[in-house]
Amino acid sequence: MSEKLPTVSGTSSSSGASGSADGSGPPNGGPPPVMPETAPTWRLLATLAVAGALAGLLLVLVFQATDPAIQAHRARVLAEAIDEVLGGPDHYETLFVVGDELSASPASVDTAGLERVYLGFDAEGRSLGYAIVGGEPGFQDVIRLIFGYEPTTGHVLGMKVLESKETPGLGDKIEKDSVFVGRFLGVMAPLLGVKRGAGRGVDGEVEMVTGATISSRTVIDIINHRLADLEGPLRAFDAARAVEQTASTPPPPGGRR
Repeated sequence: MSEKLPTVSGTSSSSGASGSADGSGPPNGGPPPVMPETAPTWRLLATLAVAGALAGLLLVLVFQATDPAIQAHRARVLAEAIDEVLGGPDHYETLFVVGDELSASPASVDTAGLERVYLGFDAEGRSLGYAIVGGEPGFQDVIRLIFGYEPTTGHVLGMKVLESKETPGLGDKIEKDSVFVGRFLGVMAPLLGVKRGAGRGVDGEVEMVTGATISSRTVIDIINHRLADLEGPLRAFDAARAVEQTASTPPPPGGRR
């Protein structure tokens, strides 16, 4: 007996895989795809506004919580630096630069934005010198430092870097190299930066750090520029203090000074 092979209908094979003849229907005859709904623009804007407000509020709360500790740390670092550059004063007084004058308590002036200078005293109340803060751009970023100065003799009493981002191993020697830092102890102002071995032994010479000439010169420039700016106010304040002390000193026996 002969067997009949099954025949495949041309119509069923052509419609099963391709869907409708015009291509508009879903493949394999499935349901049409469901398009997602688009959120209104106002809802997106409102979400962004709320998220931004919450982030801003969080930043404010963190700042308020940490600012007192930050300010206390800065005050402690500054006090230690003043003590170092003035050689360990018994106490010091904060003075404010108002125009071309120094004042301990400027009247009717908001002292928050005023520049400060610190006058150190020994245990007997004698003036030891002034601690002055300054800053200028170095090789990488602004170098901020404090130095001591005695205007009567014109000597720098010491220097300490407060903030620096100079190159590690090179520029940071301005604060880590004790030899370089020690060169500011008792040097006569104005300062003169010299390269290693090029000094002539004159007053004010400071040998700069090899490989960190820019950073070293910036330290010297900061001190020179601050002294040039404050020379008049410092001398005027010293003269006024001398007159005040003379007037308050009791006369010697016999009624004459």
